[in-house]
Amino acid sequence: MATENASNTAEQSFDYVVVGGGSAGCTIASRLSESGQYNVCLLEAGGTHKSPLVTIPFNLAVTVSRGVKNWNFETTPQVGLNGRKGFQPRGKALGGSSSINAMIYIRGVKEDYDSWAALGNKGWSYDEVLPYFKKAEDHVAGETDIHGVGGPLTVSPVRSPNPLNDVFIRAAEEAQIPLNTDFNTGSQEGAGYYELTQRNGERCSAARAYLDPAEGRKNLTVFQNAYVERVILAGKKATGVQASIGNKSQRINAAREVIVCAGALQSPQVLLLSGIGAPDKLTPHGISVAHDLPGVGENLHDHPDYALLYKTSSSDAIGANTRSGLKIMWDSIQYKLRRRGMLTTNFNESGAFFYTDRSEPSPDIQLHFAISIVDSHGRKIHRYHGYTCHVCVLRPKSRGNLTLTNADPQTHPQIDPAILAHDDDMETMVRGVMKAQQIMEGPAFDSIRGEPLYGSGLKDRDALIEDIRNRADTIYHPVGTCKMGQDDMAVVDEQLKVKGVDGLRVADASIMPIVISGNTNAPSIMIGEKCAAMILEEARAGKNPLSLAS
Repeated sequence: MATENASNTAEQSFDYVVVGGGSAGCTIASRLSESGQYNVCLLEAGGTHKSPLVTIPFNLAVTVSRGVKNWNFETTPQVGLNGRKGFQPRGKALGGSSSINAMIYIRGVKEDYDSWAALGNKGWSYDEVLPYFKKAEDHVAGETDIHGVGGPLTVSPVRSPNPLNDVFIRAAEEAQIPLNTDFNTGSQEGAGYYELTQRNGERCSAARAYLDPAEGRKNLTVFQNAYVERVILAGKKATGVQASIGNKSQRINAAREVIVCAGALQSPQVLLLSGIGAPDKLTPHGISVAHDLPGVGENLHDHPDYALLYKTSSSDAIGANTRSGLKIMWDSIQYKLRRRGMLTTNFNESGAFFYTDRSEPSPDIQLHFAISIVDSHGRKIHRYHGYTCHVCVLRPKSRGNLTLTNADPQTHPQIDPAILAHDDDMETMVRGVMKAQQIMEGPAFDSIRGEPLYGSGLKDRDALIEDIRNRADTIYHPVGTCKMGQDDMAVVDEQLKVKGVDGLRVADASIMPIVISGNTNAPSIMIGEKCAAMILEEARAGKNPLSLAS
């Protein structure tokens, strides 16, 4: 694998060009190149994943909240958040958001994927996508009917569990939420420890999982610091991309296909910059309409999140103070010697799924329990010790959109996820928060619980709603902006091909017609696995031209 920042030539050619080195992009580039039959190019706007800021799990506290290896997007003012702008951190490095996320491995539930299939997306039912989850996975706890071993992505138990997690799980059981030892068996309901994408106490990002084993491949070229400006079209066929690589403009030709994997916030941006989208999103910015596709940038939705924050007397919690600092220094030695201790934490080591409405097909609320105070995405620092319970609405009805700010590829787009815009989302959130309060105020926490912060302990419904609107935001799962489907607003078909354009696919969380019930990294990698398999199957069937490597 050649890793490059720029080339001396103004034009290069490959069989496949992959735009975006995130969860799906790394997966696709690796799978397309592993046979040696095809020349593959991967373009990533960020830099390396081989940094302690990425590999040490604890450092997500820096990358997410302090903007390191992070695009640091903001939303437009959100009506459902009392006019506040939301924060949308997305990974800017090889591995994409898998290089800065909390590493939680959740697939969602059977009903999620069966609902995709019911929308006309043949091949996307749960039973049909399960083999791709298993293909990706190296499950440390062993192989089962639903877990795989030997795949690139290591899925591990929490390495050095913080004792506060056991308090949380006990409190959840006191609130009649059962114990669940594996949220990926098909039944999510319950409380327990999450499994993490970690390998021996280090982050196992998509780049580590899929690109590191490919380093010896001469047929895979990876460009870092590469900003894709547009997809190049010859009529209704994609023939490559124009990219700024190391401040040099280059044309990267694709003899077979361009696969856009820039994520839910940037894949639609790339299409719009290429003249693919609704005319009213293009012409105001001086972009000619190459292909009228009205769904590009529509259907944006995300999991809304509200945090219950509590001070604590427990020394197990992490705070920005001398006591925690000394513990981190000691644990740094443990980490260096044995890859154990506090530096292995993802902060959200345990959680729960529960119903607020039993008519729902599966739990409609997810909790992430954090062993520190996570205030405003960790951007507001507290010196005292505390803990956090994130309350997430799993199947929001609110829908927003994404549009261009201008025609400059390096300008952030206008992001409107319409968080808590639908009344039903607020109603579900309120019910979820009240149940979470019951857990956090249960007997298990009595000996260590300090005062609640903000409105965390509010019982008045109207006051609670106001606090939710004042402090809620995203839990980092934007999806849907290039949705897969058969209706007029669908952007890609079930093969992930952009409708009406040859040689162009989109493969990442943007294709999800409906967000899955949980964290979106594992499903994004599954999408990459399935997309690569579909491309290779077409190539074997002779539906593409001869390879440049043949």
